[in-house]
Amino acid sequence: MDIGVCVASHVGDIDYVVRAEELGYSHAWLADSQMLWSDCYAALALAAVRTSRIRLGTGVAVTGTRPAPVNAAAIATINALAPGRTFCGVGAGNTAMRVMGQPPQRIADYDAYLRELKPLLRGGEALHGAAGVPIRHIMPDKGFVNFADEIPLYVSGFGPRSLALAGKHGDGAVLTAPRDGAVMANIWRMLESGAQAHGRRLDRERFHAAALTAMVVLADGEAADSERVKSQCGAMAMAAVHYAYDQFRNFGRPPQNALAGIWDDYTKLLESYPAERRHQRIHGGHNCWVLEEEKRFLTPEVLGAACMIGTADQLIERLHGLAAGGLNQVMILPDFATRFEVLEEVAAKVLPHV
Repeated sequence: MDIGVCVASHVGDIDYVVRAEELGYSHAWLADSQMLWSDCYAALALAAVRTSRIRLGTGVAVTGTRPAPVNAAAIATINALAPGRTFCGVGAGNTAMRVMGQPPQRIADYDAYLRELKPLLRGGEALHGAAGVPIRHIMPDKGFVNFADEIPLYVSGFGPRSLALAGKHGDGAVLTAPRDGAVMANIWRMLESGAQAHGRRLDRERFHAAALTAMVVLADGEAADSERVKSQCGAMAMAAVHYAYDQFRNFGRPPQNALAGIWDDYTKLLESYPAERRHQRIHGGHNCWVLEEEKRFLTPEVLGAACMIGTADQLIERLHGLAAGGLNQVMILPDFATRFEVLEEVAAKVLPHV
């Protein structure tokens, strides 16, 4: 089991990626959301020239805001700076698009996008746009980009249809953290179903399944909703609530049971904001910090649903169970203010044992 870090892209925070490499984390996934953070490729370029071992890539680049050739050229540029340790994670943009009041890319369009992107990441030719115009990078030499070293494509998926696309197109999948190995085994069935439907067989030794979470190592006797726990993973927990509200707002989907205790109060809070600008408010503090008016929603149930919280032994046991179910990596995204503290603690107490 690899443990990597997911990073809210910040051009002034490259020391965090450098420290993650020093501590032995395997991957740094730099997040892409143009109305929230720094540009992920600018931050990746800075990280590439200051590191030498950690794998670097997008976590995840948004398909709805960057045409496939733009993402391909951008990550191939990073691969010229960090040859052989670059990867491309892509997703339909549940936050990046919603924060602009737009829906994520539809499944059919996501499928077409991935079909175009994959050959471009290998320096090959693809058919671009509705007209199917043949395109390729026509000046791949002289150091502009690097296609000679492989750029794995990791496809983000949450439900059966997007996971099927990960199985169809991806060299790996980007997931929300499964509860246990049994859930992970079910995810594998969806990935393999998508692959088999298109004549592909997934090699579990090569296909890389990575899951996003936050992780807190409890001290002996510490409550799972202590103030310290909330300070380390509260932002991840609230980001899951934000996502649930988007699903409710746009599709009428009810929240998971863990949110039942806060749901009426939370929806009342958001509905107090003007409808025409509510999309800006929903994701306030997204995966960085918790807004003061939202701190009351960090119940044990909300925290536990989105984050891995436990003693070192409990976390190690859970990670071993997920690995047995076929998960290859967990990437952790702590709150911004406590990110270095979490990085050190997980590296000391969990990383050596998985």
